[in-house]
Amino acid sequence: MKPDKNYYITTAIAYTSAKPHIGNVYEIVLTDSIARFKRAQGYNVYFQTGTDEHGQKIEEYAKNAGRTPKEHVDEISSIIRNIFDDMNISYDHFIRTTDEYHKEQVQKVFKKLLDKGDLYKGVYEGWYCQSCEAYYSEVQLEEEGICPVCGAQLIFQEEESYFFKLSEYQDRLIKHIEANPEFIQPESRKNEMIQNFLKEPLYDLAVTRTSFEWGIPVEFDEKHIVYVWIDALINYITGLGFDIDGNHGEKFNEFWPADVHVIGKDILRFHTIYWPILLMALDIELPKQIFGHPWLLVNDGKMSKSKGNVLYTDELVDVFGVDAVRYIMLREMPFERDGHISYESMIERINTDLANITGNLVNRTIAMTNKYFDGVISVNDVYEEIDRELIEMAEQTTKKVIESMNNLRVQDAIKHIIELFRRSNKYIDETTPWVLAKDESKQDRLQTVLYNLLESIRIGAVLLQSFIPETADKILNQLNTDQRSMDSVMQFGQYPLNNRVIEKPEVLFKRLDIEETLKLFEKEEPFIKEDDMISFEEFSKLDMRTGKIISGEKHPNADKLYVLKVDIGETIIQVVSGLVDHFELKDLIGKEVVVVVNLKPANLRGVESNGMILAAKDNKKMTLVTAPNVVAGTKLS
Repeated sequence: MKPDKNYYITTAIAYTSAKPHIGNVYEIVLTDSIARFKRAQGYNVYFQTGTDEHGQKIEEYAKNAGRTPKEHVDEISSIIRNIFDDMNISYDHFIRTTDEYHKEQVQKVFKKLLDKGDLYKGVYEGWYCQSCEAYYSEVQLEEEGICPVCGAQLIFQEEESYFFKLSEYQDRLIKHIEANPEFIQPESRKNEMIQNFLKEPLYDLAVTRTSFEWGIPVEFDEKHIVYVWIDALINYITGLGFDIDGNHGEKFNEFWPADVHVIGKDILRFHTIYWPILLMALDIELPKQIFGHPWLLVNDGKMSKSKGNVLYTDELVDVFGVDAVRYIMLREMPFERDGHISYESMIERINTDLANITGNLVNRTIAMTNKYFDGVISVNDVYEEIDRELIEMAEQTTKKVIESMNNLRVQDAIKHIIELFRRSNKYIDETTPWVLAKDESKQDRLQTVLYNLLESIRIGAVLLQSFIPETADKILNQLNTDQRSMDSVMQFGQYPLNNRVIEKPEVLFKRLDIEETLKLFEKEEPFIKEDDMISFEEFSKLDMRTGKIISGEKHPNADKLYVLKVDIGETIIQVVSGLVDHFELKDLIGKEVVVVVNLKPANLRGVESNGMILAAKDNKKMTLVTAPNVVAGTKLS
């Protein structure tokens, strides 16, 4: 049995099909805030995340990109990890399902299930969603042939498979859920699983595939590969050093069972039915809790490339900064219902909560402390009744934040902290320090007022460390205090007297102009629509070759077009190109460029064009795609 103060928390591992959007990254930020808070409470935390790297979808992505699946997942896994690092995620272990130890243990798990009689070979006939990598029965479909989760077209499949006897463990799982009311949270998610899946008899689960190759082969029958969801779920124990033969690594003995798996509500079935039953079959203790968080919606819709509403974390960070994006994610996502964001709402939230309420409070308080007392408060005992409300609220804020975080209500915790800062701003208006400063007899009272503000800010900043850690540290650095532990915020009055605050307050968050900020997100072609995607075969029809621009002139009938002669080796072609606004003609002559040479001739304002010169353009600048020192006519591949 693991020690009580050990705490194991995980995210669902990220699927390596493509770069994750803000809705995907929300989960890791949410989990990070819980892990940080538990560490602050004195727990020995082990926080695991990682990437899910097998499956038919990845095999096809790689094929369309003209590379191996391993090359594809290596790149995407690296992108995901870099995003996590950029978002200041404090994970302890980043697992990949292509790790050799994980693959070895998955194979051994399958052999164990076979030996126990929990696997049998059969033929799967039914619906399969390649996008979700999930099977669906007829009764689970709301519309014939359409995935009830992602809306993709389902594939009706018939293939040989090994089946896992879910049905043998259904009653045992139901009893466990009933006996452990915290096992599935929120409560509505538990009701959903019971009503939609466990009320009716469970079908045995097809747990191998034979129609593609990118996965972990079944050791005793290598034409089969392990179903990607079974492979992925096992990461929670292999990442701790689980060994099927009982020779577990130290961390498995220290940290299993998991205290909480933090996952999206759309994959609850896999974690609350398949995963616990798999653990039961292996005689492994079940996790204590599975928390299915809601979705983060953009303009009231789930993020989708086809809808053109996908937001990427790095693009938001470039404009808002890391902590502002972390704050938006955590502040806008309720415990149970879906959260809603838009560019406008994000800007408003930053301006209100971070710039006005938090930043303004810190700035005013530091500035007044320096102005009136050279940055040092030495008295804090001239109290009036108005102080009691602020002091009580500060102490209650700590209690409320702890209670909220113990129940994984992160949004509520943040709200309590901002309310303390809001009340502190009001306290400034009520106590009017600028009036007290003019009265020599009120100087000790003024010091007490400023002390109460500094201490309220300190308490709020200590509590904020789990959510926006860089900003919290900046605030505490401005207060010049080492009192940063959870113990220090249990009682008001721990900010030391005769302590000097920083001489010049630092602006934490600048107010954003809505119109100017929105312009930063404008794009000529903001999103690639799914309907516009082409296959690798279609792309391969393009003949792209290196060429050298040897001469040119202005188009006789169009001010923004050049008519260029391009040497592509065996011949010279004429290309009409819209480069006038970006390049002087003299600068183009001699350029070694890349040209699409097999386009149908096009008549552009009366002049024939027989190709296209490739260039990249951002909001202001165009750059040619060049191929210096390459023989003209060389084909790109």
